[in-house]
Amino acid sequence: MNIIRKLNEHIEEWIVVMLLVISLSAISLQMFMRYFLNNSLAWSEELARYCFIWLIYIGIAYAVKKSRHITLDIVYDLVPDTLKKIFILVSNILVGIFAVVVIYYSYFLIEQLMNYGQTSAAMRVDMVYVYLSVPIGMTLTLIRLLQNTIYIIKHWRTLSLKEEDIEGGSSL
Repeated sequence: MNIIRKLNEHIEEWIVVMLLVISLSAISLQMFMRYFLNNSLAWSEELARYCFIWLIYIGIAYAVKKSRHITLDIVYDLVPDTLKKIFILVSNILVGIFAVVVIYYSYFLIEQLMNYGQTSAAMRVDMVYVYLSVPIGMTLTLIRLLQNTIYIIKHWRTLSLKEEDIEGGSSL
């Protein structure tokens, strides 16, 4: 149970850090090869790009978990707490609908890629693995949205809408 709790609390952070380290290592290696050895690597730019793509979609889930997405603060700050809670719920529902639509359409895109067998130019990686970042990231986003929404509904009366209160939904 402790492992599941740790995964729930930190999975996005671990994945994002790992992808960032891999990406920065590939870019640094490419810079070293180009400027000091006058030679370049064919695969490093592609690896960095694909890590960055995965980082973006996992980062969306992380931002939802931490309630760090862009908001229109001027309107949000002017309304009472009850209306703020309603705004958050409506926002979660709309983002959830968007995530479901993206997951739905990414399924068909991945199915087409599987049929064609497209691979990347330098690393010869099946492009399905690159495009899997979309449904996996959006599914993780949907899970975090559900956790936050359930938390807000459960603690409707006592929730003060401080940062740590809203973040509490994803660490249930």
